[in-house]
Amino acid sequence: MAEMTQERLGELADRLAEVEGYLHVDESRALVSDLERRSTEPGFWDDANAARQTMARLAKAKDDVAGIEAAHAKLDDAQAAFELGVEMGDDDLLAEAEATASSLEHDLSELELTSWFTGEFDQGDAIVSVTPGQGGLEAQDWCSMLLHMYLRYCERRGWKVTVNDAPAAEVIGIDRATFTVSGKNAYGMLRAEQGVHRLVRISPTDAKKRRQTTFAGVEVLPVLPDDIEVKIAPDEIRVDVYHASGPGGQGVNTTDSAVRVTHLPTGIVVTCQNERSQIQNKATCMSILRSKLYELELQKRAEALDELRGPKHDIGFGNQIRSYVLYPYQMVKDLRTGCETGNVDSVLSDGDLDPFVTAYHRWVVGGREPVSVEDEQ
Repeated sequence: MAEMTQERLGELADRLAEVEGYLHVDESRALVSDLERRSTEPGFWDDANAARQTMARLAKAKDDVAGIEAAHAKLDDAQAAFELGVEMGDDDLLAEAEATASSLEHDLSELELTSWFTGEFDQGDAIVSVTPGQGGLEAQDWCSMLLHMYLRYCERRGWKVTVNDAPAAEVIGIDRATFTVSGKNAYGMLRAEQGVHRLVRISPTDAKKRRQTTFAGVEVLPVLPDDIEVKIAPDEIRVDVYHASGPGGQGVNTTDSAVRVTHLPTGIVVTCQNERSQIQNKATCMSILRSKLYELELQKRAEALDELRGPKHDIGFGNQIRSYVLYPYQMVKDLRTGCETGNVDSVLSDGDLDPFVTAYHRWVVGGREPVSVEDEQ
């Protein structure tokens, strides 16, 4: 924990001023006034789609302004408590100043992240897929561990998650997983996770207890807004229905509610068995398919790998973005940024991914040098 000093408060004030500049808060205040005025004009809701987009812009601008104002209030509180604590020799006031400063540091990190999310879909929802790679049955177990890690991470951030498809494997783990994440900056945050993830541990299925290296691939796509048009002709898809195999209750598992949609021109296959009806599952499949086809079109237009998926590699040796080592020592290390921690349980069991996600975005924008998780705390 950093020592509470006047210099530290000055650094926080400088950092806050930088973030305020990144977010163009004065412009956001003006935008709030303008959009609020427009939202009260007659006929505003005649074009419902345009009105929703305007209200989304208004909510984003309000969040930016509120975040900065709250940060200024915390800085003032920390400064007042520190000065009074020093003057009176009151350890309780100094402790209060320290707690407020630490809280402000966390808030500034969140605001910095928001300022980096300038992509078209960064502030929207995300579709995440986890696929087993090299490692046989162990890779299917690794997929289930990653799914648990991401569900916990989303829970920590207060995001809503809908597991679209996560069928159990025959022996251990899951065959694959696809889930939709809804929440502020979900896609912007989670695109840091896209790539190959490597696990090193003692094999739970090997009687000789030998060390096993296993891989899984994570794909992150944006949920496309309704105004993004992706044409899919009815004769370009094949729809198959079958019994749902995953959790979902008796009503799901005893009816042909699961849906598999195959896009014939590209061979892309999307499945969903989360909902109780074929109609709902098909709608989810089509939403995911739209995102996949949109990404594919971007790749064709650019004639290169686009920024949504990142470089495409085999899910195996030499291509990992992050390693999770459980034996012979314990460490999680991101190979892109150098961010690492020895507290493996906090990552895999509790979903404490924020230090890795933050380090990734700092690395992308060329910000601060990557540091270990322990240094972040």
